[in-house]
Amino acid sequence: MSEKKHILDYDTVALDDEGRALVIIDQTQLPYHTEILHLTGQDQIWEAIYKLQVRGAPAIGVAAGYGVYLAAREIQEKTDDYQVFKEEFIKAKDYLNSARPTAVNLPWALNRMEKVVLDHPDCSVEEICKLLHDEAVAIQEEDIWTCKMIGEYGLTLVKPGDGLLTHCNAGQLATSRYGTATAPMYLGFERGYNFRIFADETRPLLQGARLTSYELHDSGLDVTLICDNMSASVMKKGWVNAVFVGCDRVAANGDTANKIGTSVVAAVAKLYNVPVYICAPTSTIDMDTPTGDEIVIEQRPAEEVTEMWYAKRMAPEGVKVYNPAFDVTDNELIAGIITEYGIARAPYTESLKEIMEKKAAAQASKAK
Repeated sequence: MSEKKHILDYDTVALDDEGRALVIIDQTQLPYHTEILHLTGQDQIWEAIYKLQVRGAPAIGVAAGYGVYLAAREIQEKTDDYQVFKEEFIKAKDYLNSARPTAVNLPWALNRMEKVVLDHPDCSVEEICKLLHDEAVAIQEEDIWTCKMIGEYGLTLVKPGDGLLTHCNAGQLATSRYGTATAPMYLGFERGYNFRIFADETRPLLQGARLTSYELHDSGLDVTLICDNMSASVMKKGWVNAVFVGCDRVAANGDTANKIGTSVVAAVAKLYNVPVYICAPTSTIDMDTPTGDEIVIEQRPAEEVTEMWYAKRMAPEGVKVYNPAFDVTDNELIAGIITEYGIARAPYTESLKEIMEKKAAAQASKAK
């Protein structure tokens, strides 16, 4: 009899190159049903990103890389002319980029793939497609390394037995492995830290209840699910020693956009002297966005608040609904921003610049 597969035994995002498909876990079906989707059309991939079948900034970036590579292979079948290929590739890239506006990893990955095309005008279309494949694979491999390093830096901020709180899902289901905010939790679990973890349910899409509590519990970690409005209660009791959350975009001044409700958690944590750490791959740092005020916040359908998850509609017909997918946490509420190249501290305009310079130097040294 085969052993039961755990949710983390599946790849969140993968490429089936032979089948020309992007392979993902349909996260809208969790935790009730593990459904693996093989997406072959660009419209399917766009819809999967928009409908949050694949979600989490790093996972979206990986999916976008593989998705636009698959688009390139489709274009390759129609033309071997570089100029035509380039124009059609940019159309495909722009189409995928329109799926969601807030997570910077989507345009970051797509722009990185576009650069491959623009940098090789003298190569054949076939050769460019091979380079695009390698770049997409590199994006995923870097994601795994990045999450591992965030976990290592995160562990230096806590001690065995601590209580940790997280909001939304910045776990393996949002990345290729380890997660960002959960990376210290998984590494600590492997090393016997015995963390006590509290996961907010994260309304209205319940990513904390459906995804974070599911993957942590399924992996054997000590996790307690709480409603979003219970964070003050557990902090006041002294049960939480640190907050770890992910993010979708970091502004140059250290303001961060993350799932709606994160700023509430941060404000409450400030009141109870609980440090809030943002786990942010450098790919989410947007030095071209001065402050959080300039971050475009995605607006989601009203039905997510009034109907989704309920057997019957839970709000009156015709009532107005405000449903932003994210909010911005002001930098003064943040104790540190954990990246794969170190921990940024206030003033963030200086420390984030230093982090990005360290990344640039490391990449330059690797390229030699």
